[in-house]
Parts: sequence; C-alpha cells; structure tokens
Amino acid sequence: MQMADIPYSVTDWASVQATEHPGITGRALWRTRQFGPIRVRQVEYTPGYLADHWCSKGHILLVLEGELVTELEDGRVFTLTPGMSYQVADHAEAHRSSTPSGAKLFIVD
Repeated sequence: MQMADIPYSVTDWASVQATEHPGITGRALWRTRQFGPIRVRQVEYTPGYLADHWCSKGHILLVLEGELVTELEDGRVFTLTPGMSYQVADHAEAHRSSTPSGAKLFIVD
C-alpha cells in the first residue's frame, strides 16, 4: 500500500455521517473517510446482518466489538472477535460477512 499526500489529521468517527447499506438481512452503517485511493471506514453491522454480495476487494479489517463471521467462497468460515483481524488482497479470495449479534469494525482498503 502506497500512502502519499496525506497530511496528519485526526478523525472523530462519531462526527462522520453514517451511510446505510442493507444486507440480505440486517444493515451496515458505514462512516467513511477517503484519503486519495485509500478508503478508511468504521462499519457497524446490526444483529442478524448478512452481506448481499460476495466481495473480491482487498481489506485490512479489525474487529472492535461483537462477533464477525467471514465466509469464503470456497466454503471456509472464520469467526472473529474483538482484537482479531483479517487481511486479504484484491481479487484473492471472495468473502462475505455476517454477524449473529452485531459487530463494529475498522476497515482499510
């Protein structure tokens, strides 16, 4: 990841306007900052959320709260809890997220 032309700044995530993204069930609330080509998000999934698509974008994702279930298109399933992260490259392994109880995430892509 090349990071250039990003001056030092502080983000108060509570003050960033949330956008809503419905899943098959539940919804995702994204608070997003864009720094050139780098997107940084705080994402909250409501209880029962299931993503409506398989994602092939690369991410670095850290679970802040709750429980995140990540399913890979090949059938593997991973459960992440606070303090756990995953990293995946663009177009490496398609994945989708769900959560039985809700989750708060920090994602860089």
